[in-house]
Amino acid sequence: MAQARADLMQGRLNPFGTRIDEILSPTEGRIGDHRVILAGTNNYLGLTFDPDCIQAAQQALEDQGTGTTGSRMANGSYGSHMALEAELADFFARRSVIVFSTGYMGNLGVIGALAGPEDIVLLDADCHASIYDACKLGGAQVIRFRHNDAADLERRMRRLGERARTALILVEGIYSMLGDQAPLREIVEIKQRLGGYLLVDEAHSVGVLGTHGRGLAEELGVEAEVDIVTGTFSKSLGAIGGFAASHHPDMDLLRCASRPYIFTASPSPSAIASVRAALQALRSRPELRERLWSNARQLYRGLAALGYRIGPQPSPIVPVLLGSPEEGVAFWENLIERGVYVNLVPPLATPGGQALVRCSVSAAHTPEQIERIIQAFAALRAPAAKAMAGA
Repeated sequence: MAQARADLMQGRLNPFGTRIDEILSPTEGRIGDHRVILAGTNNYLGLTFDPDCIQAAQQALEDQGTGTTGSRMANGSYGSHMALEAELADFFARRSVIVFSTGYMGNLGVIGALAGPEDIVLLDADCHASIYDACKLGGAQVIRFRHNDAADLERRMRRLGERARTALILVEGIYSMLGDQAPLREIVEIKQRLGGYLLVDEAHSVGVLGTHGRGLAEELGVEAEVDIVTGTFSKSLGAIGGFAASHHPDMDLLRCASRPYIFTASPSPSAIASVRAALQALRSRPELRERLWSNARQLYRGLAALGYRIGPQPSPIVPVLLGSPEEGVAFWENLIERGVYVNLVPPLATPGGQALVRCSVSAAHTPEQIERIIQAFAALRAPAAKAMAGA
């Protein structure tokens, strides 16, 4: 790992922690001497500079201070934490919601507490690292099925026999690397026939999919068959924190069993206040979702027309698959020099072991900014074609 890191540090910029020197708006920033369009954030609804969110956070900062200095189990459950849980329960039309310090902690806290050494977890091979780590925390037996392959899930469940009836199935609404969606209808149909419990991580799909923005399960009309929804506040809601929502009558028992809930400091009052304002914006301003998808389709079509290898379907996440890690770093640096920042994802974190750059669009991007992103990729098309030919 040390050698691989050293090899990728030969360029002009640090690919393992880009220093963004100034944030100018939800869509623009400065990296060194380069003013760049921020096309590598998860700020899907563009709410990080929303006046209502900022005012709510500032007021909470004045009224309640900088932090709770304690966990949810101890002194870190303020009235605002409880209010946000109630508002999220209403939004998701679920019996109860638990708020965690981050989305990562939410998955650790829920999956790690639910699935112990005697249990079986079936998870999509491309699930997020937090889901894999949660399974390790609980010690469950882990069975991976091929990415977005419902038939492979069914084969593996049938081999379990009666044990399939109590297995936990883990998938995501939108996958963070390729921007594709889980085949949730097919998975629900398998669950109805063979049993099991279904948890859907809607981190990248809340605020993005569904008539009301509740995610993929709402988009496909299968919310009643999803036992637990997890997600984050660090994407469409523009802050930090995480949640789990469920109809299960014993959901609140997790507050007594979830180590990340019990032993991690709770989200700051300012973050909670900002999320509450962002949730209101998500619910009352559907035009944000409409602008997001208009921008996503514009970028997806533009990069596809240039001949890049991109994700399998239009999405606010638009990956561009490249060749070697070194080629990926060079491509990423050249984009920054042309005024566009995207995420560089090295092979250790990518499906298939290839470097990729990941674009993420926002409702705050203008059509002109999307076109400038496309033109920056067009300027690098020849080197990219050479890299892909050798891959």
